[in-house]
Amino acid sequence: MPRIEFYVLPDTSPERRLSVACQLARKAWQAGLPVFMRCVDDATCATLDDLLWRFRDASFVPHDLYDDNPHAPVVIGIDSPPATPQGLLINLHPQLSADLDQFSRVIEIVNQSPELLNLCRDNFREYRRRGYSPQRVEL
Repeated sequence: MPRIEFYVLPDTSPERRLSVACQLARKAWQAGLPVFMRCVDDATCATLDDLLWRFRDASFVPHDLYDDNPHAPVVIGIDSPPATPQGLLINLHPQLSADLDQFSRVIEIVNQSPELLNLCRDNFREYRRRGYSPQRVEL
């Protein structure tokens, strides 16, 4: 059963949410974990793909879109199952992944946008209903 964490940001910036997702992906990759960044749409996938190239000047995070290389160390996709199990899922999608149990860890990134807060509260309750013990992490 994966460890579920909600990382809570103090602001409403969607850009900061994606930047934190990149930082978490980099940290997990450096720790040797495969990473799947689950987005809501192709536009968000493209934004993350671009952001992973430039969010840190002095480092590179090896990544690719799922359709181009599902075995990359950091994979960006929507609803595809992970090609490498037991990694980290960074869920930027408003709904839970159908493949939760294929991951060792799941992170949801929450900002203070009212709509996102409500969606993430629903996800938190759904994780509990399914028997998981989600944790809250304040950033």
